[in-house]
Amino acid sequence: MRKGITVQVSEGDRVRLAGIVADRNSPQKHVWRARIVLMTGDGIGTNTIMRQTGKSKVTVWRWQERFMAQGVDGLVRDKTRPSRIPRLPATVQEQTVALTQTDPPGEVTHWTAQMMAKQVGISVSSVQRIWHTHGLQPHRVRQFKLSRDRQFVTKLRDIVGLYVDPPAHAVVLSVDEKSQIQALDRTQPGLPIKTGRCATMTHDYKRHGTTTLFAALNVLEGKIIGRCMQRHRHQEFIRFLNTIEADIPAGKIIHVVLDNYATHKHARVRAWLDRHRRFVFHYTPTSASWLNAVEGFFAKLTKRRLKRGVFRSIVDLQAAINRFLKETNDDPKPFVWTADPDKIIAAVKRGYQTLCVDDPVEARAIWYVRAAVGCGHVSGLRCAAL
Repeated sequence: MRKGITVQVSEGDRVRLAGIVADRNSPQKHVWRARIVLMTGDGIGTNTIMRQTGKSKVTVWRWQERFMAQGVDGLVRDKTRPSRIPRLPATVQEQTVALTQTDPPGEVTHWTAQMMAKQVGISVSSVQRIWHTHGLQPHRVRQFKLSRDRQFVTKLRDIVGLYVDPPAHAVVLSVDEKSQIQALDRTQPGLPIKTGRCATMTHDYKRHGTTTLFAALNVLEGKIIGRCMQRHRHQEFIRFLNTIEADIPAGKIIHVVLDNYATHKHARVRAWLDRHRRFVFHYTPTSASWLNAVEGFFAKLTKRRLKRGVFRSIVDLQAAINRFLKETNDDPKPFVWTADPDKIIAAVKRGYQTLCVDDPVEARAIWYVRAAVGCGHVSGLRCAAL
């Protein structure tokens, strides 16, 4: 130790330093730093410390001074140092972001990190870091479809009003059919889940036919009226309506929310409605099946029962569906609508403005959308030349 310099190690610091040395999980650099200070506090000379720690004289002096200035915390915290690799210029980052938002050259649909790195002249990791910083994900795509229904807002508010505030002495049913449900049997038995391995199933299958599930979700109670049928024509739909008629107590108005499938508007279906006055149909806007509440039940049925199911016949498939319906009805959960219709309308408006703003032919349509939504006439939301 240099002359005229003393290192005072308090009892508390000595306990912390000894704990660092004794801890098997301590980084080795922290261990030899703590040993240097402990030996210095015991009055051991610099040369002896150098021999026992294997460090140079300059290193021993450096950590003695660091302890004197910052204490034990200074030993376990390294000073930040600039990277040996220079930072990318801002122009390179701007070029990468701008190119990502354009179509790539050649017969490819989207940029990859390798393609972008070769185009800009930087590393793949740099491209990935820039994309992450700016929230860009060229490998992903989200599907969408804007409704072209001229009465989109009217139908939206009508259906959401039924969900949020059902009429008194009435039943609100969300009705749809899930067609072409396949009875799939695997060619080999699957392997069960175990530690370190997920459940497995063969990629190929045996197909034993299909069935169609007609379902009606009681929005207020959360119960399902369901029936499996071989086909999904207007004949089967009328039979399902008769099932609903028999299930709902007399004297209650039945509001039915359903999509624009041709079967639902068949002439014989309309004639059936004329004979059953308590049924009131509410059609969702075109390309807006997400507004039909029963779609959520279909999604749950697919994920929890059908996707991994093994069915050796249509009878097995229909029996499994019926059991799932019973379990759902044994513990029903009312449907709760939470989305704000005004936000949905605003999103549709922005979508059509974004799609049409670059097309001068559609300028009049944009003005029509703004005027229709702004004044509440809610009939526009259709970007087409007028």
